[in-house]
Amino acid sequence: MDSFVECGGAFPVVRCLSGRGSKSHLIKQRSTVCLMRCAVTIESSSDAEADVVIRDIDERGVARITINRPHVHNAWNPQVVVALTDAVESVSAMPQVRAVVLTGEGKSFSAGGDLRWMRGILDQSSEQRREDASRIGKLLVAIDSSPKPVIARVNGAAIGGGFGLVCACDIAVACNEAVFGLSEVRLGIIPAMISPFVVRRLGEAQARAHFLTGHDPMPAQKALDAGLVHHVVGRGDLDAAVEAELRAVLRSSPTAIAETKRLFRRTGARGLDAAIEDATSALVGTWESGDAREGLTAFLEKRSPSWH
Repeated sequence: MDSFVECGGAFPVVRCLSGRGSKSHLIKQRSTVCLMRCAVTIESSSDAEADVVIRDIDERGVARITINRPHVHNAWNPQVVVALTDAVESVSAMPQVRAVVLTGEGKSFSAGGDLRWMRGILDQSSEQRREDASRIGKLLVAIDSSPKPVIARVNGAAIGGGFGLVCACDIAVACNEAVFGLSEVRLGIIPAMISPFVVRRLGEAQARAHFLTGHDPMPAQKALDAGLVHHVVGRGDLDAAVEAELRAVLRSSPTAIAETKRLFRRTGARGLDAAIEDATSALVGTWESGDAREGLTAFLEKRSPSWH
């Protein structure tokens, strides 16, 4: 029987699915996901095989990419990062694809990094940490630089890296039950790889407030007011709202859209590339700090960190 432990809130996190592309992998490790103050650990006796990312393309050329780890709120692990990058790069290169919709399976968009994976990073070498950080940067850049319009269908919580995914997309449509948060500093780590995209989306003043405090998740309406998302609708109206955005982009010239996105990219390319490199180095350094080890260990041991 799956169960969960309340830790300053209640948000069930269950079994861990892992795989890449069309190949499925069975793993026996469990995930811990932090949704700001809502943090839980789940132990389950078995896992089912599943593709961690699902890609579908309809007859109009709309590609739908779904993070498929609903039982851990679509938290990332290395397989998710690689599979999601492959899916984005693949559809971006297809002439027949006109638009991309990015979403999560189930009731969450993405809870960001799987904390059991991140806890394992503490035991990696600096080079291994840099490789992991670079893969995350590559994923976000793939979304940002895609010549296709990328629409985030935010069907629930977008935390940490999930928050960053929303910021990397061109258009974001959220259901009114969605929440958005950045809790990294509470764990002794930093929101490194997502920072260029979050700062660009929210502006430095808002980004500083969220980065430095790990504020409780902001509700969808506040995210709309902050410019993080473009539309907020009821859960039952989410697909219709996404469809409205799709109809708009499908009426537009694919060549003009691609060139417009390239224009944005050229305008900020030098700054973004340097920011990604700086973020990678900063993240690697943070993993080597005592606070990162203490923060993640405290979370997994269900206790407050030493600085709390």
